[in-house]
Amino acid sequence: MQAMQEAIRKAKALIEAMPYIRAFRDKIVVVKLGGAAMEDPATMGCVLDDVVFLEAVGVKPIVVHGGGPAISREMKRRKIEPKFVLGQRVTDEATMEIVREVLANRINAEILRTLEDLGGHGAPFADPDRGALRARRRIVRREKPDGSVEEFDMGLVGDMESIDADMFRQTLASRAVPVVAPIARGPDGEALNVNADIAASFVAGELRAEKAVFLTDTHGIRTDPEDPDSHASTLTLTHIDDLVRTGVISGGMLPKVDACRAALAKGVRKAHIIDGRLQHALLLEIFTDEGVGTQIVQ
Repeated sequence: MQAMQEAIRKAKALIEAMPYIRAFRDKIVVVKLGGAAMEDPATMGCVLDDVVFLEAVGVKPIVVHGGGPAISREMKRRKIEPKFVLGQRVTDEATMEIVREVLANRINAEILRTLEDLGGHGAPFADPDRGALRARRRIVRREKPDGSVEEFDMGLVGDMESIDADMFRQTLASRAVPVVAPIARGPDGEALNVNADIAASFVAGELRAEKAVFLTDTHGIRTDPEDPDSHASTLTLTHIDDLVRTGVISGGMLPKVDACRAALAKGVRKAHIIDGRLQHALLLEIFTDEGVGTQIVQ
């Protein structure tokens, strides 16, 4: 009897998901991997299982990943000290070598292998020479007391300028999942290190994705920083502005919120912040009435 009840529960879940599956068929969903999803193999496997499911029911997922902690560990192992300018990390030639080794040769390749093991198929977007992502070098400016402006070259750090949208669309049409490492081609053909949240937001905007989903280690955005159960299911940009102004949204959540805001500004319909540690959080957020994180809308 218990087995029958469990089977009925699963059938009801599928029925609940059906309208969403119909609504999102052939729509692009950009998934930014972060937090525990990048560090714990079991969590990564569960998230990618969801990605394979999305593709199987006709959604067009794109995976964008970072790898900051892994890069930092490799720099420490090689005894390379990080350099910062006005709080931002500089990427020199030695650091860029590590970025490419870790992001493209390790993390990107591991995600592709896992997708294959789960019955899916991925396509690497990790070689900047292909030009899938294009960026300009970042210049940081600071106004001095006398009113003049001081400029700082951040080395091989990039700000997104464009993508090869046709390359993405052709890959999606072949029913492969683009797996994107945030390494872009610079104006002189050099490889540039791009923030992964920014890259995910930009790709989603350029392709007019239905959704941009950012995986973190928190259950969405809290309306009370002291209450872990106070996360909001839906917030508008006006709500976001209020929460930022009052300091409710702060620290590490700010870059995520900025990425969501940028995606919406470029035409993405909804942006989501969810806890990647929760089993099947991606499917629960997209295919259930309640969701499990915070969705941000215009």
